[in-house]
Amino acid sequence: MTKGTHKTVLLTGFEPFGGESINPSWQAVHQLDGCHIAGHTIRTKELPCEFDHALTQLNRAIDKYAPALVLCVGQAGGRADISIERVAININDARIPDNAGAQPIDTPVLSGGPAAYFAALPVKHMLNDLRQAQIPASISNTAGTYVCNHVMYGLLHYISEHQLNCRGGFIHIPYLPEQAMHHSGAPSMSAPQVIDALKVMISSALTHDTDLQIAAGTTH
Repeated sequence: MTKGTHKTVLLTGFEPFGGESINPSWQAVHQLDGCHIAGHTIRTKELPCEFDHALTQLNRAIDKYAPALVLCVGQAGGRADISIERVAININDARIPDNAGAQPIDTPVLSGGPAAYFAALPVKHMLNDLRQAQIPASISNTAGTYVCNHVMYGLLHYISEHQLNCRGGFIHIPYLPEQAMHHSGAPSMSAPQVIDALKVMISSALTHDTDLQIAAGTTH
């Protein structure tokens, strides 16, 4: 793979899981395939909701496209806004089996890897730009311990280990309205607003070399 020569962004979403018939991440992501943002072409990939296999597919896509930016997107049913993940931890602790029936409990994402990786993104700039666009957003300090965290950790490890000239991180999004109607009281966000949010975040991540210092933490 030639590093840093292709002006490409890789966006990934997931297949449905947990009894859902759709996954809002792929519903939004696939609509951006071939679009041009900040001088970069968007390429997309649907990942399986499976431990390990998802990382194999992600790594192959990174090798294929040599992207300058990788944003992996996943469903976070119950969350009300766009969640920019700040950190991924080296643990799998699956509350439910993945789509292949695997349910790892208290195992490392990658044996011998560091305890955690921080997102290689200007997360505060991305947050600020989303809010300027009047899109509900926040910084999240946990990507969970399911396949989403697994993919975020694996992505950042791959970038680090291969010394790629590439930024990367993970975004969680709410249910779509058609999903939320089956979950009493659950918040949702429309696909057009999610797509708008992805465009804002991609542009922000590609155009800001350093991050802002604004308060976006939590007390619990």
